[in-house]
Amino acid sequence: MMISDRNQSAAVIFILLGFSDYPEFQILLFLVFFAIYVITVMGNLGMIVIIIMNPKLRTPMYVFLKHLSFVDFCYSTAVTPKLLENLVSEDRTMSIPTCITQYFFIGNCALTETFMLAVMAYDRFVAICNPLLYMVVMSQKRCALLMAAAYSWGILFSLLFTYSLLILSFCGTNTINNFVCEYSGILSASCSDKHFSQLIVFIFANFTMLSTLVVIFTSYVFIFVTVMKIHSARARHKAFSTCASHLTAVGIFYGTVLFLYLIPNTKSSWFTIKVGSVFYTVVIPMLNPLIYSLRNNDVKETLRKLMTNK
Repeated sequence: MMISDRNQSAAVIFILLGFSDYPEFQILLFLVFFAIYVITVMGNLGMIVIIIMNPKLRTPMYVFLKHLSFVDFCYSTAVTPKLLENLVSEDRTMSIPTCITQYFFIGNCALTETFMLAVMAYDRFVAICNPLLYMVVMSQKRCALLMAAAYSWGILFSLLFTYSLLILSFCGTNTINNFVCEYSGILSASCSDKHFSQLIVFIFANFTMLSTLVVIFTSYVFIFVTVMKIHSARARHKAFSTCASHLTAVGIFYGTVLFLYLIPNTKSSWFTIKVGSVFYTVVIPMLNPLIYSLRNNDVKETLRKLMTNK
């Protein structure tokens, strides 16, 4: 933020409208989102504990899944507690540092998750297309480097997007017609020139999404070609089943992103954008541990043993 604009921006207040248009549903929405958050926390932390406790789950796939669960836990925690607070409080104001800080953590988690999904697709490609070299290619050192790259990717680009907001100046009290501090809402509140910030987010947001999608798409093209060469129908089904959970998670994540990208930012579509944002920031972090555990016999077996021991 420019030094000359600091005093002007210091008094800026953001008001998150959230679901204030539906006062009769505030308590119901609070209970629903609270239940989702509890399931998200228990599911993701439970997945981390299960993977740590079972020596069989030390393969690269589970290492990546453990980190994905951690990111989903952080993602949900950056959004849902503030959402719950706004549902029961009449004061929905946020200062500009708090709002931009929330955006930074949300952006960091979302960008890290895109990279992790691409890494997990590459892991499935190596496991199916080069099974004999799998443990050599996906060594412990390489897995650590890939996870470090994922977190670095998220931090780097979220810092860049946050910087593009900090160089703007803001005026007075502004409303964000959403339940979360998202980029377009903060940007629209600026009273200075926005072209540079819009250019940054357009170039690098599209780059992050397209580059990770290219890795995922290319990996699955090779996987499909390799699996179709297998003569045994049972072996083909087993190979495809190892990818089913990841494909489901990718489809839900990128499908929601594409849905939000295609919706015009007009007053008539604000409710649709809110619903899409709920799915993107609140529901998906809950679904991921369910998707990976319900179709995974090793995870279900470990959970069953833990319950028996208790």
